[in-house]
Amino acid sequence: MKTIVHMMRHGEVHNPDGILYGRLPGFRLADNGRAQAQTVADVLADHDIAAVFASPLQRAQETATPIAGAHGLEIITNDDLIEADNQFEGLKVAVGDGALGKPRHWAKMRDPFTPSWGEPYIQIAHRMLAAATEARTAGAGREVVCVSHQLPVYTLRRFLEGRRLWHDPRVRQCSLASLTSLIYDGDELVDIVYSEPAGASDPRITGA
Repeated sequence: MKTIVHMMRHGEVHNPDGILYGRLPGFRLADNGRAQAQTVADVLADHDIAAVFASPLQRAQETATPIAGAHGLEIITNDDLIEADNQFEGLKVAVGDGALGKPRHWAKMRDPFTPSWGEPYIQIAHRMLAAATEARTAGAGREVVCVSHQLPVYTLRRFLEGRRLWHDPRVRQCSLASLTSLIYDGDELVDIVYSEPAGASDPRITGA
């Protein structure tokens, strides 16, 4: 029995101040982000979508809305899909003019492998795996969409591919509104397919 769980990153966020917004409330999709969400909804319109799950954060809920609407589904909020906790939340982190250049923040960066500035990668991987497993069970034999955030989606992918979890964030393959599709044969993961229905975006852009 083939089941597909699409782990989707939300669309572009309205963030005029260029901060790392993390789990902060009130960050909505930009006009382009709404267009990206609609593009993915259109691409998935003829797919057999059984359920749509989303992170509790506003940008994820707004991204999930047109997809759920196209299939007559209610969004199921799953806290396991939330953005990673980060001590730089609310700050600018751009190279040269951000928090990373201020000595008072350097202690937070002492360990890039855990990492020391936020939620451990292994914890992110485990909760995202739990979300994927719940989605697979809910949509057995069909397809399910889970709207989450860049770091959680990419961390799950690295975990499932057996790669080390720490990495250079500037080279993440997880564009805005992209799909990292987990393909199962019964309970066994048999493939991971990455796609960008709404086009590519720069992984170096501040955000989540």
